[in-house]
Amino acid sequence: MYWLGAETVFRERDVHDLALLDPNLGAKRVCQFLAARGLLAKDPELHRDADQVWIEATIGKLPPTVADEVRMWVQVLRGQGRREHEARGYDGIRRYLFALDPLLTAWTNSGITTLRQISSEHATTAVDDLTGSTRRQLAISLRSLFKALRQEGVIFRDPTRNLPVGDLKGIPRSVPPDLLATLLDRATTPLGRFVIALTAVHALPGHEIPTLLPCDLNLAHGTLEARRGLLRHALYLEGFTRTLADEWLTYRHRRWPTSINPHLLVSQRTALDPDYPPVSMTMLHRHLPKGFTLDGLRQDRILNEAFETGDPLKLMRLFGITEKTAMHYVGVAHPEKTSQLPR
Repeated sequence: MYWLGAETVFRERDVHDLALLDPNLGAKRVCQFLAARGLLAKDPELHRDADQVWIEATIGKLPPTVADEVRMWVQVLRGQGRREHEARGYDGIRRYLFALDPLLTAWTNSGITTLRQISSEHATTAVDDLTGSTRRQLAISLRSLFKALRQEGVIFRDPTRNLPVGDLKGIPRSVPPDLLATLLDRATTPLGRFVIALTAVHALPGHEIPTLLPCDLNLAHGTLEARRGLLRHALYLEGFTRTLADEWLTYRHRRWPTSINPHLLVSQRTALDPDYPPVSMTMLHRHLPKGFTLDGLRQDRILNEAFETGDPLKLMRLFGITEKTAMHYVGVAHPEKTSQLPR
């Protein structure tokens, strides 16, 4: 601006290129400042979804026929297939493709030219040497891929139809009672205490917390509505959690009174960002005391309820979990109740 004048319109691409000169330079805030004053010529390519860009680049490395088949799978997940359904986000599709990419590359390097050549033996061999969450993620991704291709008529038989996804092995771990009792005392922020209540009391999944909206919270009726695709799960807040929710709303209003971010939870980075992003999972974990995770707290809450009641229907109603998940927790808490069930 010193050289070109304060009325100069800058190209967004130039700002991003200049920011590459030093890792301490950030282009986003500068572009937001210029755009607010009508001094920025936006570049549409820079506003494409980063996950979508990665997906397209990864698919582009595959042989043409396999690439077309994988693109069709992506279209199905995006709700553009024969059967209408809610579109899945590019972030979720990226996680699936990240798990599939090494396997697809290995298959094409071995001479596979189309996914119609894949048999049940191929799919089983792909997951045989894997364990734990790695095996589960690959199996889920494979079943998603071939189910979509079967739906679109690309293949006539799904080779993953009988591929067992399997559960994560082992008994869910319980948080030590002495640590859990002091958990809220160790949380230093209103955001941290509210998040702990949502996970340790109401077992809300961590990935759902950033997506909550202020309109989902009704303090007068003591409810919080979690959005799960087209479904809704209502949490009935007891007095303690309502108090923590009220503390957070009061803190948010005092700390960022001009914030119009539509999400219930905001941070210093997201509160005034004109792109209105949700808080990141990394930020949420930073607000937890050391040694705790959102998944661990949620798991502990469901397990304790299973010990208390042993009723899978109550677990399903209370936490909005599936029948299979509820039975898994009941089986861990009360193995005598499920040991005689036919397998």
